[in-house]
Amino acid sequence: MDANSLSESEKTPLVILPGLLCDGRMFGGQLSAFPASMTVNGFYGGADSIEAMADYALARMPGRCALLGHSMGARVALEVCRKAPERVTRLALADTGIHPVRPGEKEKRYALRDLGRREGFGALVDAWLPPMIGPSRRGDLGFYASLRAMCMGSGQLVFEAQIEALLHRPEVGAVLAALECPVSLMVGDSDAWSPVDQHREIAEALGGAPLTIVADAGHMAPAERPDAFNAALRGWLALQPALTIQHKA
Repeated sequence: MDANSLSESEKTPLVILPGLLCDGRMFGGQLSAFPASMTVNGFYGGADSIEAMADYALARMPGRCALLGHSMGARVALEVCRKAPERVTRLALADTGIHPVRPGEKEKRYALRDLGRREGFGALVDAWLPPMIGPSRRGDLGFYASLRAMCMGSGQLVFEAQIEALLHRPEVGAVLAALECPVSLMVGDSDAWSPVDQHREIAEALGGAPLTIVADAGHMAPAERPDAFNAALRGWLALQPALTIQHKA
């Protein structure tokens, strides 16, 4: 596509922050659709805290950009907004949560960690990945193989660092209350890990942020349904500052 034919929203520098076990391969559909987009390496240099992941991202981002965080990457994006709000022109949070660690979460994450230690990282990935994919794509062997290869590229040590980061994630209420840029939410309608109702609660906490529910998609919505996900991104990139959400006191 010729650069002169792009809309202003498509020219906006867009930085994507991947989630647990994900890297740029997760966002091929977005990288090809938005020429000004880039991903930060989703392994975050092996960082074991959300704060360190945000520092890693800030060191690699343009001076100002639109910021999309997926899953764990959304929590990193919020930390970026805490540390350097002036660098984020707009924020999108996809397939994620804002809640603190819940009862049983530590045990579930450590059970996966221990499976990998005991039976190998491939066993961990094959236990973790299928529920992250919506039913309509779960039986697509080629699609699964591509996501599995991506996850396998991270390795046990990165997984362990990332779950420690998630289990010690910072509180985000103050960050949400301070946001002044246009914010949008996206979620797959079959996301079993970060369900739709959870995103409705986030939208409510933000005072009415736009929420797009991507049909026939699970937690990996950007890869499962890239066209629908990209349409939501275009709408978010086109939001004018005057439409910034009003936060509750």
